[in-house]
Amino acid sequence: MTLTGKVAAITGASTGIGLAVAEHLSREGIAVVLGARRLDLLERAVEKIRAAGGRAEAVKMDVTSEADVAQLVTRAQQAFGRLDIMMCNAGFGFYGTVEQTPVDIMRRMMDVNFTGTFIGARAALPIFRSQGHGHLLLTSSIAGRRGIPFMSGYCATKAAQAVFAESLRSEFAGTNIHVSVVYPISTESDYHHAMERDFGQHISGLGPKQSLDDVAAAVVRCVQRPRPEVFPHAKSRALAILNVLAPGFTDSLVRRYGRRRDVKAASAS
Repeated sequence: MTLTGKVAAITGASTGIGLAVAEHLSREGIAVVLGARRLDLLERAVEKIRAAGGRAEAVKMDVTSEADVAQLVTRAQQAFGRLDIMMCNAGFGFYGTVEQTPVDIMRRMMDVNFTGTFIGARAALPIFRSQGHGHLLLTSSIAGRRGIPFMSGYCATKAAQAVFAESLRSEFAGTNIHVSVVYPISTESDYHHAMERDFGQHISGLGPKQSLDDVAAAVVRCVQRPRPEVFPHAKSRALAILNVLAPGFTDSLVRRYGRRRDVKAASAS
């Protein structure tokens, strides 16, 4: 699919996966509208994309606000005349047992990770329906296909995104409106820095990792040739399959290779 001239709106785009995807899409000729809460980082990102010859705009926004998300898609239409791609990427995590996870943090996590996705879809889909085409992408996590220890709340929000996408795919089957879910594995991004900054949790994954460029490149391929699920780390798909075939064995596997918290670093934060 020729991407030049298309327009994408991306939430959580000031750093990490969102920013990497914006940069990669821009190189393919797609105009990008970056949304996030930190305007200084957004403006810096937009300057970088423009300096490389791309087209970009920034919108300070919170994904839990319907008005803010509406402003994001409106800016895309006003600045570039259309909206072809909506990527719901904003999210955060928390490490701890159920008892250690404050209820207010769990509510906020569900609000940002899932309800923010719902609001993003709700803003973009009427546009897609009206024009007869569009592509909705959701950034979930491999933890949305197979839960990992001590992050049950986060995993639940990511699983909610996956089932939400399945329902939407059924609604739009046979049309030119595509819905895709991206399932990254542990990726070095602001996600981990945010957990340390906000909660004093220094988290490291013991399993395989991937780069931001790996994730962004996989997203570009999906935009070029839409498909329901994207596993930037190809072998991680096997974990989802193994979980269906041998859930008990998979319990032991993810316990061994799941994420760990550096308690000393966390307590010193």
